[in-house]
Amino acid sequence: MTDGQFSSTHPKNPSTTEDERFLWLRLLRSRRVGATTFHRLLGEYGSAQAALSVLPEIAAEAGVDDYSVCPEGVIEAELRAARKAHARLICFGDPDYPKPLYDLSDAPPLLWARGDIGLLHREAIALVGARNASSLGCRMARSLSLELGQKAQVIVSGLARGIDAAAHEAALKNGTIAVFGGGVDRIYPAENKTLAEDILKQGLILSEQPMGLQPQARHFPARNRIISGLARAVVVVEAAAKSGSLITARNALDQGRDVLAVPGHPFDARAAGCNILIRDGAILVRKAEDIIEELAIPEPLQPDLPLAEKDGDSLRDTAKLHDTILNRLGPVPLAEDQLIFDLKSKARSLAPALSTLELHGKILRRAGGLLSRR
Repeated sequence: MTDGQFSSTHPKNPSTTEDERFLWLRLLRSRRVGATTFHRLLGEYGSAQAALSVLPEIAAEAGVDDYSVCPEGVIEAELRAARKAHARLICFGDPDYPKPLYDLSDAPPLLWARGDIGLLHREAIALVGARNASSLGCRMARSLSLELGQKAQVIVSGLARGIDAAAHEAALKNGTIAVFGGGVDRIYPAENKTLAEDILKQGLILSEQPMGLQPQARHFPARNRIISGLARAVVVVEAAAKSGSLITARNALDQGRDVLAVPGHPFDARAAGCNILIRDGAILVRKAEDIIEELAIPEPLQPDLPLAEKDGDSLRDTAKLHDTILNRLGPVPLAEDQLIFDLKSKARSLAPALSTLELHGKILRRAGGLLSRR
């Protein structure tokens, strides 16, 4: 995918100041304001401040009495929770906002992110399926996820039990994004807590929902549109005839993404959704090579070598790199992606040096992808 493939019907109004971000949050968290309404209000009134001032009047005209916008205290509490969770706010129009989401009519105005933001700039494939997945289904999900990851594809899924969890686990080394139905600080389901912690260290957790929100059934269809929206294609491994995975597949079709599915036995209810998708035109998947050929995924470029391997005197350069990292770190934890940004490097370039320093007891890795110096 190239940047030019994505065009948005929404005006790009990046919120460049903390005050503007606060107002964006307040507008989006106000009653009866969803993503589509948010973009319409911003387009009509030019700013979140102006939209907030007219919201009570608009609500009154619609027959809603005693309407009030989201209180400032609610947003202040959300921002405090975000700081505690080391979550980063990404606004529509920001440089790190995922380009594939721009062409959605209901593009999320705001996203909370925890982990490696750099994954949002890489090509992605969504891999979803049944929660009560079969052993064969999970094996298939792991195989597809691993091989696609080796082709430099980020795997996007929803951290549900079953197929989602298997896909994330296999993609940890190469890059994975978990999109939550609730707040990024609320792990759901609880059984995937360890997996979520691993994703925080090596991948990315993303959500448009407020910090602290415990997910409910009504939140997942909206979550699914982000899963499909982030990806160039959606692969369904196992799915019942009526399931969230089919909602994701339908979202993908509406968004102009490719849909692929793994067939299953006609007597297995967990395969019914996939078989229906194939009957209706989805690409049949037997192995990762089918996806690679269909999407024309090229061989990945060789990653940059660590700085120490690029120059002649590797020992001296390695020591220099270690000193640079240690000088940047202190006792106060620093996000790994911030360190990478500060050093103007790439994650794969720094990873060997960070591992060496950790093994030698010179740095500590903490929950949430944070680093500190001993």
